[in-house]
Amino acid sequence: MNNFRLESKELLVDESLLYTGNGYIGVRGNFEEGYPESYSTVRGAYIASFYETIDVEYGESAHGFPKTAQKLINVFDPQSIKIEIDGEQFSLFQGEVLNFHREMNIEKGYSLRDVEWVSPKGHHLKLEIKRMTSFETLELMLIDYTVTSVNYSGMIRVNSSIEGDVSNYTNADDPRVASKHAKVLSIAEKEIGDQSVFMAGVTNRSKLKMAVTMAHDITMDYKILDKSIEGHAQLQISEGASVTFAKYIVYTDSIRHSNLSGQGKRIIQNAVMKGKEYWYAAQKKYLDNFWKYAKVDVEGEGDVENSLNYNIYQLLASVGKDIHSNISAKGLSGEGYEGHYFWDTEIYIIPFFTLANPTIAKNLLMFRYNTLPYAKEEALIMGHTKGAKIPWRTISGSECSAYFPGGSAQYHINADVAYSNIQYYLYTLDLDYICDYGYEILYETARLWLEIGHFNDQGQFFITGVTGPDEYTAIVNNNYYTNAMAGYHLQWTVKFSQLLKERYPSSWEELVNKLQITENEINSMDRAGQRMFLPYSDELGINLQDDGFLNKKEWDFENVPKEKYPLVLNYHPLIIYSHKVLKQADTVLCHFLLDNAPDNVIQNSYYYYEKLTTHDSSLSPCVHSIMASRINNPEKAYHYLMDTLRLDLDNLHGNTKDGLHIANAGGAYMAIVYGFGGLRIKEDGLHLRPTKPPHWSKLTFRLNFRGALVKVTLGDQLLIETDQPIDILIDNKEYHIENRMETNYHERN
Repeated sequence: MNNFRLESKELLVDESLLYTGNGYIGVRGNFEEGYPESYSTVRGAYIASFYETIDVEYGESAHGFPKTAQKLINVFDPQSIKIEIDGEQFSLFQGEVLNFHREMNIEKGYSLRDVEWVSPKGHHLKLEIKRMTSFETLELMLIDYTVTSVNYSGMIRVNSSIEGDVSNYTNADDPRVASKHAKVLSIAEKEIGDQSVFMAGVTNRSKLKMAVTMAHDITMDYKILDKSIEGHAQLQISEGASVTFAKYIVYTDSIRHSNLSGQGKRIIQNAVMKGKEYWYAAQKKYLDNFWKYAKVDVEGEGDVENSLNYNIYQLLASVGKDIHSNISAKGLSGEGYEGHYFWDTEIYIIPFFTLANPTIAKNLLMFRYNTLPYAKEEALIMGHTKGAKIPWRTISGSECSAYFPGGSAQYHINADVAYSNIQYYLYTLDLDYICDYGYEILYETARLWLEIGHFNDQGQFFITGVTGPDEYTAIVNNNYYTNAMAGYHLQWTVKFSQLLKERYPSSWEELVNKLQITENEINSMDRAGQRMFLPYSDELGINLQDDGFLNKKEWDFENVPKEKYPLVLNYHPLIIYSHKVLKQADTVLCHFLLDNAPDNVIQNSYYYYEKLTTHDSSLSPCVHSIMASRINNPEKAYHYLMDTLRLDLDNLHGNTKDGLHIANAGGAYMAIVYGFGGLRIKEDGLHLRPTKPPHWSKLTFRLNFRGALVKVTLGDQLLIETDQPIDILIDNKEYHIENRMETNYHERN
């Protein structure tokens, strides 16, 4: 991180980059002491899946449009800590800053701010400020101060508070950010106890409750004010000496906790009793185990390694770790997209956890199972007779998308959810999960393909009136991605039907009765999957994005100025829809996920669509990096990898202030493992098709494969090391590895 970023715009970005989270709570990297009034800030703290219900407003509504939605709430703010010395308040915006350093320590799991400061009166202090959200006790956050005096002896006053006057961030000019409903949380209760203080709040409409419990490891005098609870302490400091103190913060909410006050107090008492060193050690222990399977090493370009592992850490910090939460587009780092969960989870994020932490992957899959009743209700609302329609945007499980061409019309999310379940099974062979949960997800979502699709006169299965992943092309017929993914979904639903019937006959009978499964329906799924129409151009040798794509007008890439991108902010959707211009990978993405076309078609399609793609979506560069590796173009793969790695770190899209692009973080990992590693999870096993940038001397990644720790190193040779015997395919040739194997992988290149 840059060590001296004090401009308002830069601080907004750093608030996202240096947020602290653990998947349950996320707190933006604001300065505890605050900023000058003239500075913009998004001072935010968030609880996963804690939402308010809001009305969706339309100029003209229609049948099946969502009437309400959910939005993530900016909850009470316990960050504030102000240091006073000789009547002066510590602030980086007054006096003289001799040194300023910020970092996120991803090995130890805390953010750090080091400051050397001289006050206007000449008092010289050094401050070390750490923040940590615990991976062991998810409700707990710790803020830890060490203040060292260089030339001052006397008293330091510490002021610490919980602020209840909070608002959500809004921006009416950006469709990626909410435009209304800033004040949605009210203070319900304030209390000063023997060892802690407590503030509870309730949302105005959903009536969900949350609370903050706060304590310190120094003696504080507290008082209750109208919209806050404030405490202060006096600490003696001598020249050349240091004082330390820690602030313990516990979040509880009514989704997960039956007694906010009682449970909050018990957790914080335990936290203070154990002391901060215990929590640092526990954090390190948790992360040591995480990095054992997740870390990526790049020899030859240290900045790439650091950037990559930063992105990987943000996946862990953002992912929900209980049955109530998932992972939103911005994680818990900001309020972009109102905290909604999208298809990002299944296509860009679960792949990482499937390989590195299958337990968390399974937990994410379970979110779709637990919210399946909402998806079945949504299918009925939209006019289907049965089945489940996975919501395009959601928090609690119901549809929150107000713009159907780019939302509800993206039926491919049903196949995306199915795909992640299938990939999880193929990687883990956890058929028990499929029997108990996954099959029901696949079957109910597969039913919709039979309703929105039809067989034409030639017996081909068409899917019409849908939107694929490319949101600059809406409401089309036979979107290649949708059709191919739907076919994969249907075929695997049929395969699982047979597999469960054979392996779990009694459970199969229960499923037949519960889901009212018929042989006719399964046969229809089988026929539709086998006869799925996949548009193709003989002339170009490519899979067509949809039936009418070639008939559209060319986009004037040469004369449209750079400042007009992203197009969604500068052009009416109908103008965009009428041109050959892509927001993100679509057909190319399908070729990655299914690897379902001949090499020459994959290559032709890649180069054809690449020149039409703006990459206005953060989901796009990583896919182009992966598929550049697939077509043996490591230089191009490296180019797109760098765009992916640095998207937030360099604020390439100009909206990192609204939160990190978490799916892009997952894409950075995939560009390494699925791209340069060429990893694919197929029915016949785990595949590698390795390549790497020529200027890297070594690339190493790790996998948690069916209980084995597998280490893959691409150097002069391909080296695979494992602590348990595994079978793996390299360039489609099967190998059995007991401990280690080294082989050449350069012939293909």
